[in-house]
Amino acid sequence: MNDACLFCKIVARAIPASIVYEDERLLAFDDINPQAPTHVLVVPKRHIATLSDLAPGDDPIVGELVRRAAAIAADRGIAAGGFRTVFNTNRGAGQTVFHIHLHLLGGRPMHWPPG
Repeated sequence: MNDACLFCKIVARAIPASIVYEDERLLAFDDINPQAPTHVLVVPKRHIATLSDLAPGDDPIVGELVRRAAAIAADRGIAAGGFRTVFNTNRGAGQTVFHIHLHLLGGRPMHWPPG
């Protein structure tokens, strides 16, 4: 755990969150500032700061993040209508918590470009 990382603290249960899913490698929870009716963050339990910090051995965790987001979308009933998944990488792209996380957004029409 990175003691300064907000998401590591959520994983460690030092900070409360509305947990949607958990297994031995992932945690998913509702975003506290939702941008859509469904806005879930899916994070690896192991601290990885950005997508740029991924190593070849991390390929499975990225696949797990994406598959879990799709499963949550199905569970929430938004898969058929469409949903968006987003990784923001570094400050210029809007990353504010430096622990990789996938945003699952849905439940409303999504527009392009996203902004």
